[in-house]
Amino acid sequence: MDLITAIAKTTLPVEDLKRARTFYAEKLGLSPTREVEGALFYEGDGTSGFLLFLSGGRPSGQHTQMAWFVKDIVATVAKLKGRGVHFEDYDFPGLKTNHGIADLGYEKAAWFHDSEGNLLALGQLA
Repeated sequence: MDLITAIAKTTLPVEDLKRARTFYAEKLGLSPTREVEGALFYEGDGTSGFLLFLSGGRPSGQHTQMAWFVKDIVATVAKLKGRGVHFEDYDFPGLKTNHGIADLGYEKAAWFHDSEGNLLALGQLA
């Protein structure tokens, strides 16, 4: 067994699968590629992807649970804001956002919550 060559996928809990499907479609422009009872699979190009699964629990929303790395974070944030996505604003030592985007030096990042309370991020490597 060699985990370094295995494909890792994120799984995110949701309380309402229909509400989550609507959020991911309308706000993020994503549609599930597969569906089974209680779960939606979203698979991108290559090996990326994630799973939304029906859960009785709620995420804490206190830490990043999944991130997409994009080529142009400013344009991506603007596009998602145009679809009604609300980006978090932070202003404390070591982390300050400007128009929803933080410059961390090694990357730029922006955070938002999905309809279920999962904290998601966008990143652009420096």
